[in-house]
Amino acid sequence: MIQLLYTVIVAEMALVMVLLFKTPLRKLVIMGLDRLKLGRGPIMLKTLAGTVFLVLISSVYTIMKIQKRRIDNNVLNPTDQVVLARHLLEASLLGFFLFLGLMIDRLHHYIREIRLRRKNMEIGKKQNRGFEDGKISVPEETKTSEEEVSTLRSKIEQLESELEKKKKELNTAEANAIALRKQSEGFLLEYDRLLEDNQNLRSQLQSLDWRLSHSGSKKNT
Repeated sequence: MIQLLYTVIVAEMALVMVLLFKTPLRKLVIMGLDRLKLGRGPIMLKTLAGTVFLVLISSVYTIMKIQKRRIDNNVLNPTDQVVLARHLLEASLLGFFLFLGLMIDRLHHYIREIRLRRKNMEIGKKQNRGFEDGKISVPEETKTSEEEVSTLRSKIEQLESELEKKKKELNTAEANAIALRKQSEGFLLEYDRLLEDNQNLRSQLQSLDWRLSHSGSKKNT
């Protein structure tokens, strides 16, 4: 399961990096995400997220039980140490998986919002330019046209301010994605360390089992 989580997390990080930079590949990814959110897609994604969240809660609960047992006994046997290390790693990876999924969803949402507002702003500018150039001019409705021009200008200003706000949010999301990438590198190092500790603990456990079995055989003889 840990290997599968690492594969999925690497794929999510690749999607985040693709969404952060304007490339032809980002258009394909956005189209894929748009199709994924149609029909039963959102229900399936919510079901998957809920399942992962339940597994995360189960891992946290197991960690708390082992910690409580260590506090009660003032000692932690090698088996519990291996189980604790594994559940800590699983909980970290599951939380990271959910966070990256949320990051991808928010990036996709912001990119769509920015595109939509840009289109609306361009339409408003074209209409405003048409009014100013006299392309839409009726002598009897000059006053009405001026009011429409003023309304369109205010809408353009509003759209520009909203676009600037969305750009700031996107920059914040990019900064969070870079921080997450650095954090994932730390998780990889921690995973290597936990694997090494796991091997050492397994070796100690096997040695302890061999000694116990050897001492038992001596007593029987």
